[in-house]
Amino acid sequence: MSAPILSIRDLRVSFPTPAGLVRAVRGVNFNLEPGELVGVVGESGSGKSVSFLSIMGLLPPHAQVSGSAILAGQEMIGVDRDTVRRMRGKKVAMIFQDPLSALNPVQRVGAQIVEMIQSHQHLDDDAAHARAMELLDLVGLPQPDVRARQYPHQFSGGMRQRVMIAMAIANDPDVLIADEPTTALDVTVQAQILDVIQEIRRMTDTAVVFITHDLGVIARIADRVEVMYAGNCVEKAPVGDLFAHSNHPYTRGLLASLPVVGRDRLSPIVGAPPNMLAPPEGCAFRPRCPHAADECRGASGELVQAGPTLSACVRISEIGVSR
Repeated sequence: MSAPILSIRDLRVSFPTPAGLVRAVRGVNFNLEPGELVGVVGESGSGKSVSFLSIMGLLPPHAQVSGSAILAGQEMIGVDRDTVRRMRGKKVAMIFQDPLSALNPVQRVGAQIVEMIQSHQHLDDDAAHARAMELLDLVGLPQPDVRARQYPHQFSGGMRQRVMIAMAIANDPDVLIADEPTTALDVTVQAQILDVIQEIRRMTDTAVVFITHDLGVIARIADRVEVMYAGNCVEKAPVGDLFAHSNHPYTRGLLASLPVVGRDRLSPIVGAPPNMLAPPEGCAFRPRCPHAADECRGASGELVQAGPTLSACVRISEIGVSR
């Protein structure tokens, strides 16, 4: 297997607040292979977006970040802003959840793409404009020459997201981070955006991190899945194995809460995610877990092999490994 294009080790992110220190990410380890699409799933507040915003250097200045994130051979944690700026857009790019707020409302769409191109490539205005037209056409935006002269408010949500994708791939990054890019879109447009991301990945061999709370989306597009809860990964597996043989009670709870044809009732996960000012001792899922026992208080959170998945549950042998 080739070396990971992105390797994260013991990533920790905390935010000082008047009430105390919010430990949003607590020792995440993550590998991304070239050309791979990994889905990162979990409830809101699980640390999904914060983990990857830290790599992009997009967290607020007061954030406390430690650990390591090696991207294409370059450390991204604890380096100077100029280094991060050189990598951002060229080696790693991000598609944000809300394209309307991510795009400049008073600048034409084509000019924003040209600016992204020229920030990393020494192209004159004509060459950069031609490249922008190619990108808009590549992401399936009709009449790119006309659309390039328009402003973001003149676009639908799906069209704005296509513009964001065009900007993200403008400099052929090695890694594309898609942060819930389909959340605000209807189902039809959502499917179109997923197709665009898949096509871009096929054509450019860009590795993709797809952050979402929607397991249905992950089932459709991901190669592997990493499930996050309370700032850490609790289970990881190839996508087929995770859906057929999940072993962590939290993952099983997520799957049981999905609507399925023939299922009479949904089974929600009881309770709420923990307060990250004071996470529970041991397994953070313990207060909500139907299989919790005293030994869970001392759980380290280490991922161990459980059937076809890696799971952080210390009671796998008691609750039954899914084969």
